[in-house]
Amino acid sequence: MHTKQWFENEEFWLNYGPVMFDAQRWAEAPAVADYICAIAGLRKGQRVLDAGCGPGRISVELAARGLDVTGVDLMQPFLDAAQESAESEGVPLTLIRADLRYWEPDAPFDTAVNLYTSFGYCDAIEEDAAIIAHIAAAVKDGGYFIFECLSREIAVRDFTEGEWFERANKTVLTEFSVEGAWEGLRSRWILIDSQGNRTEHTFVQRLYSAVELQRLVLANGFTQADIYGDFDFSPYNHKARTMVIVARK
Repeated sequence: MHTKQWFENEEFWLNYGPVMFDAQRWAEAPAVADYICAIAGLRKGQRVLDAGCGPGRISVELAARGLDVTGVDLMQPFLDAAQESAESEGVPLTLIRADLRYWEPDAPFDTAVNLYTSFGYCDAIEEDAAIIAHIAAAVKDGGYFIFECLSREIAVRDFTEGEWFERANKTVLTEFSVEGAWEGLRSRWILIDSQGNRTEHTFVQRLYSAVELQRLVLANGFTQADIYGDFDFSPYNHKARTMVIVARK
């Protein structure tokens, strides 16, 4: 019997989606899409898989560049939001509700992306590996996989025990703690709206070092995987903004 994991809870994403995908995240989407096109050498009409597409932040931008984009996500509210964005921008977008641990495409893709820390939420490492393996199976030989994720190194460097801020018309309180030997990051998010209504949720994201993620990618269907500190191929060092793996099948 399948035990539902926290990320399968639609109510969580309905409450927290506007906070996670704030104006800054939307504003950076065109530049990220440009980087993806440059890294993979994408041309109009080529097929791109946005694995864990969320509300379509990158999918819509890629589709606007003439690419044939399929977004896969488990959450129907996100897919609905992505569809609305695509329609408002006047671009075609294929959206599929599916679990990336099990999903298999009908035809191969030229490039796949998994961006903005959409990884590490499963209960078991084997499930994370299954996601990578299914993404690899979806990419044609010689195709690219562009993978952005919170790494253990950056989580350690930027760790704070908590903060509060105003976002999406809510007061947001956050508390963070370490699971095990930096094996995971426990996040407690409390949202308070203008009427004083309070919503609280706690979840854990598994933390991998960049090298561990590189090994996971290489062990599950890809032949090459290079680690960078941003989409511009800057080095992955103490100054890295994020962690980006560019893999080839």
